[in-house]
Amino acid sequence: MARLSTVRGKIVRRLGVNIFGNPKYDKLLKRKPQPPGDTHRKMRRRRQSEYGLQLIEKQKLKFCYGLSEKQFRNLFYKAKKMKGITGDNIITLLEQRLDNVVYRAGMAVSRRQARQLVTHGQLFLNDRRVDIPSITVRMGDVIKVRDRKKVTDLFRRIIGENSGAVMPSWLDVSFDQLQIKISGLPDRKEVPTIAEEQLIIEYYSR
Repeated sequence: MARLSTVRGKIVRRLGVNIFGNPKYDKLLKRKPQPPGDTHRKMRRRRQSEYGLQLIEKQKLKFCYGLSEKQFRNLFYKAKKMKGITGDNIITLLEQRLDNVVYRAGMAVSRRQARQLVTHGQLFLNDRRVDIPSITVRMGDVIKVRDRKKVTDLFRRIIGENSGAVMPSWLDVSFDQLQIKISGLPDRKEVPTIAEEQLIIEYYSR
């Protein structure tokens, strides 16, 4: 994803939800629940258009998972071609991204950090070194941390800081071996809802 030019705190305030998962943004939303800018009071008096509502929901998922506009649009069309409910397929594909798996497994404090770890080549997928965060993992795939003391020490420190993370049932994680095995597919019920997927579908179906 292209580097965000907007301060993340402003994005969180504009969307009204902590899409980045950092606890400091929860505090920010409590302190400043209104959108940024001097004109927010005037804006709040206007009735939000249907297009505006759809756009906001799309932006929530796009920013949360760190995708560019082109990446998200392509992911939507891929989800639409799959069997099942398109909204659920979108979430499943997002959750299967390599950077998200590293984050969900508690080996990164944020998706942004997970993306950096992958990009810097600190992980192996099925014994092959990878540096593409958007890779879609499959059932049976095994992700391992690069066997270098400096790297393993970094991951163990992150895991220690992230000890309260809730582990998805479709991931089999060994912190001792610094290994993640994909034992199933993401369950939509396990993924916190941060956006209305139906509005996103309507946005791209215009």
